[in-house]
Amino acid sequence: MQRISSFLYLLLFAFSVMQANAQPASTVALQSTDEVKQILSGIEVLEDTHRTLTIGDISKSGQFKVLDNVTPNLNVTTSAYWVRLKIRNETQLPQLILKLANSGLDSVTFYEPLDDGKFRTVTTGQSYPFSHREYLSSEFLFYVHVPPNTEEQVYLRVSSSESLILPLSIGPETKMLDADKYKDIFWGMYIGLMLAMLLYNCFVYITTKDNSYLYYIAYVVMVILTQTTLSGYAFQFLWPNNAMIAKYSAFITPVLVGIAGIEFMRHFLKTKTFVPKADKVFFLFMAMYITAAVLCFSGNYSAGQNAIDMTAGPVSIYMLVLAAIIIRKGYRPAVFFFISWIVFLVGVFVFVFKNFNILPYNNFTVNMMPVGSAMEVLLLSFALADRINTLKKEKEISQAQTVEALQENERIIREQNVILEAKVTERTQELKIANEDLNKAMVELKEAESQLVESEKMASLGQLTAGIAHEINNPINFVSSNVMPLNRDVKMLIDVVETMEKIMLDEKPVAEKKKQVAAYKEDIDYDYLKIEIDQLLHGIGEGASRTAEIVKGLRVFSRLDEDDLKRTDINEGIESTLVIANNLVGAHIKIDKKYSNLPVVECYPGKLNQVFLNIISNAIYAIKKKFGENNGGVLIISTSSDEHSVFIKFADNGIGMDENTKKRLFEPFFTTKDVGEGTGLGMSIAYNTIVKHNGQINVTSEVGVGTEFTLILPLIQK
Repeated sequence: MQRISSFLYLLLFAFSVMQANAQPASTVALQSTDEVKQILSGIEVLEDTHRTLTIGDISKSGQFKVLDNVTPNLNVTTSAYWVRLKIRNETQLPQLILKLANSGLDSVTFYEPLDDGKFRTVTTGQSYPFSHREYLSSEFLFYVHVPPNTEEQVYLRVSSSESLILPLSIGPETKMLDADKYKDIFWGMYIGLMLAMLLYNCFVYITTKDNSYLYYIAYVVMVILTQTTLSGYAFQFLWPNNAMIAKYSAFITPVLVGIAGIEFMRHFLKTKTFVPKADKVFFLFMAMYITAAVLCFSGNYSAGQNAIDMTAGPVSIYMLVLAAIIIRKGYRPAVFFFISWIVFLVGVFVFVFKNFNILPYNNFTVNMMPVGSAMEVLLLSFALADRINTLKKEKEISQAQTVEALQENERIIREQNVILEAKVTERTQELKIANEDLNKAMVELKEAESQLVESEKMASLGQLTAGIAHEINNPINFVSSNVMPLNRDVKMLIDVVETMEKIMLDEKPVAEKKKQVAAYKEDIDYDYLKIEIDQLLHGIGEGASRTAEIVKGLRVFSRLDEDDLKRTDINEGIESTLVIANNLVGAHIKIDKKYSNLPVVECYPGKLNQVFLNIISNAIYAIKKKFGENNGGVLIISTSSDEHSVFIKFADNGIGMDENTKKRLFEPFFTTKDVGEGTGLGMSIAYNTIVKHNGQINVTSEVGVGTEFTLILPLIQK
C-alpha cells in the first residue's frame, strides 16, 4: 500500500518540479491561538549530497532554493536535505510547536538559534530510540521558542531511505497535541477494526479449513503492519528501541503485503483456472519484489526502494484488470474484489493528491488511505462471507443430488439382484455345457488320435499320442478340480441374492439396511468369495482355452479336406504343427519364430502340415542327439514371400548331415535313426508333397553345425 502511494509520488513529483520556482522565501506567520497553519510555500531547501555539511556551514549559506506551492517531495534520495523556515509569532504565546508529519524518516535534526549564537539541537528519527523525541508522538514535534511579535529562523536536517516528503505545520501546543490525540483515537479505531476482522476470519478459517481465509489472514496482518509502520505506530509501540527493525520494516512490510496480496488474489479469484497464462505473470512480480528486498538488505536502499515503488503501481493495475476479466467470466467473488480494490486505490489517490496540493490538506485527505484499506478489508471479508453462502448452496445441491443418487442406486440394486440371479443361473448352465463340450472334445481327440495312428500318411504322429494326451489332461484336470468349489460358491451367491432381496424389500431405513448388508457380507466373507469365484472361473477359462488351442491345432493340422486345394495361411499351419510337436520340443529346446505377413497360398493344407511335422521332428531329433537334455538347442522357423512365392525355412543347430546322407535324404525307407525310431518314409513323403505343389525343397547342412531346409511354394497352383 505504501509503495502504491510512492509510485504515484514518482509520477506527480516530475509534474510538481516543473511548477516549482525560485521565488523569495516568505515568513510563516501564526496570528491566532486557535490556528494550526500548514506550511505549503516558502520552504527553503539545500541538498547535502555527501552528508558532510554542518549547521555552521549552512546557516550562512545562500544556496537554499525555494519550493513554492507544493508540499515538499524530494523523492527517494541518498542525500541529506536542509530545510530553512522563517516563523513569526503574532500571538501572545511564548512558544509554538513545529510538526513534521512523516513518520518514516531515518534521521531528523531540529536546530533553533539561541541568544549566544549557538543552536538548540534535537536529533530523532527511526535511526534513534523513540525516547529521544521531545514529544512521545508517532510524528515529529519540536518546541519553537519564538517570543510574541518576533520572528525566528529555524533549520531541519532530514534524511531517509524512503521517499523524502516533508509535510510541515506549526501551531499552538494545545492545538497540536489535541490533533495528535485525535489521530491516536482514529488509529486506535482503525487497528481495533482490523484486529476484529483478523480474529473473525481466523475463527472462520478454523471452522471451514478454506485456504482462501488463510491467505486473507496473512494479507490483513501485512496490511496492519504496513499501515502502522507508515503511520509510525509500529516504531512507537512494537520496537521503540530497535532502530534496525524500524529501518528494515519500511521496505520489508511493503514487499510482504504485495506478495500476500498477490497470493490472496490468486487463490480467492482462482486466477490459475480462469486466466492461467496471466496468472504466471504474478511470479514475475513476486520475483521483482524479492529482488527489491535483496537490494535493500544489501545496502542499496535507494535502488531497492525505487524497485519496490516501480513494482507496486503495475501490480495494482494488473490485479484490477485481471479482476475485471474474471468478472466477465461470470465469477461472482471477483465483483467484490474489484470494488474493494477500487475503494483502496481511491484512498491512495486522495492521500497522494493531498500531498501535492491537488486536494486540500485536512483530516479527510490525511486519513483517506487507512480508511480505504479498512474498507477494502471489510469488503473482502464480505466477499469471503458471500463465498461461504455460495459453498453452502453448492453443498445443499450436492446433498440433494446425493439423496437422489442413493434412491436411484436402491432401485438399481433391486433390479440388479433379479438380473444377477438370472445371470448366475445362466452362467452355471454355461459351465455345465462347457464341461460337457470338454468331455466331448476329449472323445473326439482320442478318435482323431486313433485315425492319425492308423493313417499311413500320419505314421510319424503315433509317437506323439502320449504327449498330446498329457497336454490335454493337465487343463482338463484343472477344470474338473475347479467345478466343485465353483458350484459351492455359486450356491452361496444364490443365498446372497436371496438375502439381499429380503433386506431391500424390508421397510427399514436405508442406513439400517446398509448396516445389515455390511454385517451379512462380513459374516460370509463376501470379498473373499468374489476373489475365489474369479480365480476358479479364471482357472477354468485357462484350462478350456488351452484345450481349445490344442484341439484347434489338431484340426488345422489334420485338415479333413486335404484332398481339395484351399487358400491357406502358412503361418497358421506352422503354428498348428508346433502345437502337435510341443511335447517333442520339451523345455530344453528354444523355438525362434520369425514370421512375415504372408499372402494366402493355394495348397493342400493337410499335406503341407505333414511336411512341416516331418521336418520339425527330424530337427528336434538332431538337436537332442547333440545336446541331450541340456540347454542350447535352437530351432529357427522363418517365413517370407515375394510376388510369386512364399519361402519357409527350418534351421537347427543339431548334429548336421554329411554329403552322403544329404544325397539319400529323400529316398524311401532311408533313415539314420536307430531301429524302431523311424520308418524312413517321412522325408520321402515331404519331397513328393512339395513336388505335387510345384514347389522346391532345398537342404544345406554341415556336420556338427546344423541343417537348414528351405521350402519354396507358388502362391497359385497352375
